[in-house]
Amino acid sequence: MSLARSYAVAFQGVHASLVEVEADLGNGIPGFVILGLPDASLNEARERVKAAARNSGMPLANRKLTVNLSPATLPKFGSAFDLAILVAALAADRQLLPPARTVYLAELGLDGMLRAVPGVLPAVQLAVAMGLPQVVVAKANEAEAKLVPGAQVLAAEHVGQVFIHCGADPEILSINLRHKTPAKRSIRNNAGEPATAHENRDLEIVNGQEQARLALEIAAVGGHHLMMVGPAGAGKTLLASCLPTILPPLNDQQALEATAVRSLINGADDPISSLQRVPAFIAPHHTASLTALIGGGTRRILPGAITRAHHGVLFLDEVAHFNSGVLDALRQPIEDGFINLDRTLGHARLPARFQLIMASNPCPCGRNYGSGAGCSCTPMARRRYFARLSGPILDRTDLQLRINPVSGVQLTGNNTNESSAKVKSRVLAARTRSTARLARFGISCNSQVPGNILRQELPYPTATQRAITHAADRLALSARAVDRVLRVAWTIADRQAHEVPTAADIDVAVQLRQRLTDY
Repeated sequence: MSLARSYAVAFQGVHASLVEVEADLGNGIPGFVILGLPDASLNEARERVKAAARNSGMPLANRKLTVNLSPATLPKFGSAFDLAILVAALAADRQLLPPARTVYLAELGLDGMLRAVPGVLPAVQLAVAMGLPQVVVAKANEAEAKLVPGAQVLAAEHVGQVFIHCGADPEILSINLRHKTPAKRSIRNNAGEPATAHENRDLEIVNGQEQARLALEIAAVGGHHLMMVGPAGAGKTLLASCLPTILPPLNDQQALEATAVRSLINGADDPISSLQRVPAFIAPHHTASLTALIGGGTRRILPGAITRAHHGVLFLDEVAHFNSGVLDALRQPIEDGFINLDRTLGHARLPARFQLIMASNPCPCGRNYGSGAGCSCTPMARRRYFARLSGPILDRTDLQLRINPVSGVQLTGNNTNESSAKVKSRVLAARTRSTARLARFGISCNSQVPGNILRQELPYPTATQRAITHAADRLALSARAVDRVLRVAWTIADRQAHEVPTAADIDVAVQLRQRLTDY
């Protein structure tokens, strides 16, 4: 009897766990058993492993093979365990002598080819943190694995190359590289990231809407949530799609986190070659379910749209058509920057530090603006239309803005609009000022400042205090709303290069928090 070990990585949500793969060859009726709560795709690894070993010139012994994935109580999903199982099985048969404490992350083809798997970046991060810097991956995942500092990466196209690394005799191996998987083609930008629709947008194509452009710039400076209500064709969707073009690039830690999420979701289909520096722009359809938006599942917990928008923008167009329960589920992640999902088989904490942008028509017919003469909706229909937007959701939205249609003169005029590049330069300068002020608190932007720091640690002139007190009494603002007005006021002060918010900055912040339900 013989026993050997290798290592792999399992995921529950976005949480990675190191898995010890134990292979035991014993006497008895020949067979192949995988233990440790494998799912269907992992149970099918038995046939992939046997075929890959046989077609590579090192067939498995015709004995009883038992593979245990430890910890056995952790559910395992996917095909990323294939290579680790094969190496451990051949090491148990003394056909290989693999390096100790090496992590294997690859799917096997029946001909022995190694295929890319999702989650390589966070898996390699875990391996390095656990003191296992040696990682073996498929060639398609090589660039992604090498993004982790300190990782010693061996990338191979065929399992035979891994066998040679583990001490096998090259003469007995059959390494067939003739049938390579066709490379997936996708449109990419200059940074090597997949091109998205918003990257073709620029603020210079937005005519008029000066107040909305100001609100969008303030949202970019402070990371504030924004709600826009206006008739169809007023430019709400166009403005929202321009937001990523004026946002600051992600710093190293944010880029690692955002790229890790992207790797988990589609790393196998679109291998990653560089860190994601441009904030993600996620725009789910209004028919999206609760699970699609916040994540979840029955056995396997998968990230939802709010996690895919981590350190980026979550845009809910036609927000009044979303299910009210789906919208209310955003309350906790908006405040905390993460979401806790509890299921019968386990618990997962998914990151969700996103910037929420919402857009809606003012009523079902979409023409209730100005005097409302063109609107055919009854008052009851208008109230029902906005009923799905609960008060707590609107209370958590820093900037709330009514948008009217652009006039014909503005649409056909020859006025030159500011480009995204020019606006972004102001955003970066203002963000630099806020980051320098908040660095001692470990905070990166104004929208993340806690209430105790906002009220007790940051200074306010007497005139500013009077202005916020007057606004709170006049508008009957909640404590949360007062905090959000103060955060926006700090952002306006940073944009205007003020040391502290002035009374005028408070007035602008209040003006950008309009009562949207008065339509």
